[in-house]
Amino acid sequence: MAMHFIFSDTVVLLFDFWSVHSPAGMALSVLVLLLLAVLYEGIKVGKAKLLHQVLVNLPTSISQQTIAETDGDSAGSDSSPVGRPHHRWYLCHFGQSLIHVIQVVIGYFIMLAVMSYNTWIFLGVVLGSAVGYYLAYPLLSTA
Repeated sequence: MAMHFIFSDTVVLLFDFWSVHSPAGMALSVLVLLLLAVLYEGIKVGKAKLLHQVLVNLPTSISQQTIAETDGDSAGSDSSPVGRPHHRWYLCHFGQSLIHVIQVVIGYFIMLAVMSYNTWIFLGVVLGSAVGYYLAYPLLSTA
């Protein structure tokens, strides 16, 4: 395996079954990785928007809820209304964790594809990242 960038239409990407042996196969592989890089940028923006939405929708902080929960227990009141925001926060946190894992897996796949040292693959990933950034980041400013 070459340890420098080469222009070639033959490469094995990520798995043995993703073996490219023709210019058409290389073009298709570059397109797939370009779209994967666009998806990666979109997931980054989606994570940021989700975090912002969670922070806006939670009316009180967890520490204030803990104080309210302690006061409610001493007064003998029902603690289910206090428990709901905790449950909702944990569900949101679980969703964010899943999205993060997906983002990390896609990021490593992209990195490993670039480590094939194929210049076409590298250029496809860079172009996909640029297009993804261009398309996704204006969405952060919209509500």
